[in-house]
Amino acid sequence: MIFITLIYEFFKTGLFAIGGGYATIPYLQAMAEKYPWFTNETLMDMIAISESTPGPIGINMATYAGWAAAGIPGGIAATLALITPSALITFFAAKALAKFSENRHVAAALYGMRPAVTALIIWACADFAFATVIRNPLFTETQRLMDLFNGETTVKLKGLAVFAAAFFILRKWERLHPAGIIAAAAVAGIVLKL
Repeated sequence: MIFITLIYEFFKTGLFAIGGGYATIPYLQAMAEKYPWFTNETLMDMIAISESTPGPIGINMATYAGWAAAGIPGGIAATLALITPSALITFFAAKALAKFSENRHVAAALYGMRPAVTALIIWACADFAFATVIRNPLFTETQRLMDLFNGETTVKLKGLAVFAAAFFILRKWERLHPAGIIAAAAVAGIVLKL
């Protein structure tokens, strides 16, 4: 039964998470609330690990979540379920796009998807930033932005310092490879015990 649930959830995520790995984060958050496979805290760790390992973030997270739920077979099932929709869509879209590339309805549909994909990615980034820099138990539970102003909100100063340093370095030295920043942030996390 766990494999059917894994396949269903990750197939659905792969089908509707348009825009790449970051667009899978809201779906993974919903899974964290619905199933005991992983928590939101674990999800943040998964994102950090997926960012620092080779491969697309969505696939890395699906593999980890499947493994956490049902071991190696679960990891394989979740990964295959996640990539199947995009593989099928890409196959059929490549054939259709050549045929309908000049169709104004197809162009309009693709143009209309861009803002929605941008919103999904921005929401995921904001949610991730709040989880790593701002601590508010009420917001963590409800995920409502207004709850940041209710209850007890504390700023994780060490996390904010690492964020500010990484942001400054990336703005100052734009040609610096992001892998260096990720490695430096990992060392900072160990030293500062984040």
